[in-house]
Amino acid sequence: MKANTGIAEKNAKEVASVLNKLLADEFVLYTKTRNYHWNIEGSNFMEIHKFFESQYEALDEIVDETAERIRKIGHYAQGRLKDFLDQTELVEQPYTNDQKKQIKSLLDDHESIIRFIRLHIDVFTNKYKDAGSADFLTGLLRQHEMYAWFLRSYLG
Repeated sequence: MKANTGIAEKNAKEVASVLNKLLADEFVLYTKTRNYHWNIEGSNFMEIHKFFESQYEALDEIVDETAERIRKIGHYAQGRLKDFLDQTELVEQPYTNDQKKQIKSLLDDHESIIRFIRLHIDVFTNKYKDAGSADFLTGLLRQHEMYAWFLRSYLG
């Protein structure tokens, strides 16, 4: 059954396309964070191990909420790894257990997602007339800004 929420079908399709691209980035960032959690080493191992765990748990929730937002506006969320890798703008780095490299890579990814989200908040509201999805993006923006701040603080 089609959603009848007051968003034109053409607009909902465009919003879903943007959200599916965001979903790809969120899933890749989740996976990178989990990988770093598994492979961290150093004198502060437990602190960073737990820090990365808190980040990937939050990202897991973001992935789920993003997919559910796509469904709420009447479209299907992608879920194949191939689709995520085809759509993501994020780059998987070579394996490393160097904390600074891991943290910098995650920071770069959060900031990339922040910039992407900023570009689309007004577009969702003004062009696509979807205040709900714009509000959803605003919430994600705040979360990614917080995680970026945490990561940046480790880099000094």
